[in-house]
Amino acid sequence: MLNLGDIISGAVDPRGTLDLLATRPDIVTVRGNHERQVLTLPYDEKGTVDRIASGVLADADRAWLGSLPLTVEPVPGVLAFHAVPDDDATYLTQTVVGPTAEYPSGVREATDDELVERLGAAYGAHALYLCGHTHQARIRPLPDGSLLVNPGSVGWPAYADDAPLPHRVEVGAPEARYAILSDAADGWTAQLLAVPYDHEAAAASAERLGRPDIAYVLRTGRLV
Repeated sequence: MLNLGDIISGAVDPRGTLDLLATRPDIVTVRGNHERQVLTLPYDEKGTVDRIASGVLADADRAWLGSLPLTVEPVPGVLAFHAVPDDDATYLTQTVVGPTAEYPSGVREATDDELVERLGAAYGAHALYLCGHTHQARIRPLPDGSLLVNPGSVGWPAYADDAPLPHRVEVGAPEARYAILSDAADGWTAQLLAVPYDHEAAAASAERLGRPDIAYVLRTGRLV
């Protein structure tokens, strides 16, 4: 089982997430940009959800989060990372263009050339690439015959950001998303899955922590 980062930041249950992962050393985890931000940014530069996460961390949690790798090769030929192999905050499967008539959300699908460029030196060295970060599930065959998979987000189905340009991501449904990967003689295949969970309890937690906007996201998969 692979966990592709951004695991504690949020207005739901960061303490519970850490406690659960502590019981599952078999889960291979990579670092997300929010883990880095929680650990390294001054408090007044953190966003609200990173501040919430910071408030529940013990020294052991910080040590574990700080030990997480940027990339991991869980089996030969497979490379897992949060965003792109050499950076935890660059979009891979989408390109931010800012809101336009053609792209009102401010994002479009990345071209094959953009995917290859962003994979950098890792391109051509693996049969399967696994990423997260954009929260939207994708399966993209690459020009060299390898496969790129983003399983989507377990529990954060919409967000807005201003960097590098204003944009928004909305899955439009509250389900938790993951992927099952299979290796066969003719290469890797991926199955994207969405499963219901108690998103109402998650939304209630966000409301208790002062984030009704996140509660709406968790209930609907859309921004307020």
